[in-house]
Amino acid sequence: MLRAMILGVSLATLSLAACQTAGTETTAAATAAKPAVAIESKFATSPDGTKIHYNASGKGPLVIAIHGFPDFSGSWDQLAPVLNDAYRFVAIDTRGYNLSDKPVGVANYAMPKLVEDVQAVIKAEGYSKATVVGHDWGAAISWNYAFAHPETLERLVILSVPHPANMGRQLKAAPQNSSYARNFQKEGSENNLTAEGLAGWVRDPAEKAKYVEAFKQSSFAGMMNYYRANYPSAPDPNAAEQVFPKINVPVLVIHGMKDTALLSMGHNDTWDQVAKDTTLLMVPDANHFVQHDAPKLVNGTIRSWLDLHPVK
Repeated sequence: MLRAMILGVSLATLSLAACQTAGTETTAAATAAKPAVAIESKFATSPDGTKIHYNASGKGPLVIAIHGFPDFSGSWDQLAPVLNDAYRFVAIDTRGYNLSDKPVGVANYAMPKLVEDVQAVIKAEGYSKATVVGHDWGAAISWNYAFAHPETLERLVILSVPHPANMGRQLKAAPQNSSYARNFQKEGSENNLTAEGLAGWVRDPAEKAKYVEAFKQSSFAGMMNYYRANYPSAPDPNAAEQVFPKINVPVLVIHGMKDTALLSMGHNDTWDQVAKDTTLLMVPDANHFVQHDAPKLVNGTIRSWLDLHPVK
């Protein structure tokens, strides 16, 4: 039975990959041919009064994209034109970043507040439901949004970060990979950061200039507070296994296999946490910022997957 299941998954993966290769080329050509859609700069107010900036474009089912560290709403600039001819696409600046408010104190960056920021944007857009896309801390927020607001979630797209049930396995298998996060949790760690240094991973010079500008408008202390408030502690072998509610919408997971912070094995068994279908795309030559390292494949896959999972 197990062998048959593995074979079935392998054949499905090969078929999906073939479709995605063709679909990516078609999507790229279509994107180049269609006229640009105007981008709107907007704000939503979270329940605690924090103003969250976001860029919005297009009409249709709502898709909200959430960046991670060190990043900002511009992370999704290449995804927007792939989606906004058929979807209402929104890219958030999470609190502490770029044009969003930068509240002071660790407690203001606790996960429940980050989740409610997303809910505030959905309400500001006049929607009752949305598809949520997240990378890095945005992925962590997206997982937690799925637990907190299953009634408003239509589909879930995760880049890089394992389901919380699997994060302990990730930390146990490669504790050294988390040393950077432990250093970020230390008092005063923000004093070691610069906008130029945080943008060091961005390759394109014009794109890097945008990142430096965004980071100069951001709160370095706020960035570190994500880690202080939310990063999981080392696994306790005596602790009971944490149980999470099953996610009752289709889930797409995308991972760059050259990621040095998070290992691909962290995504194993994700499907056990999901009541609907789960699709995994592993990109061998991409690093942690998989949407930047393989934009055509990632963006084309997201578009084709959304089209294959229409919402009512």
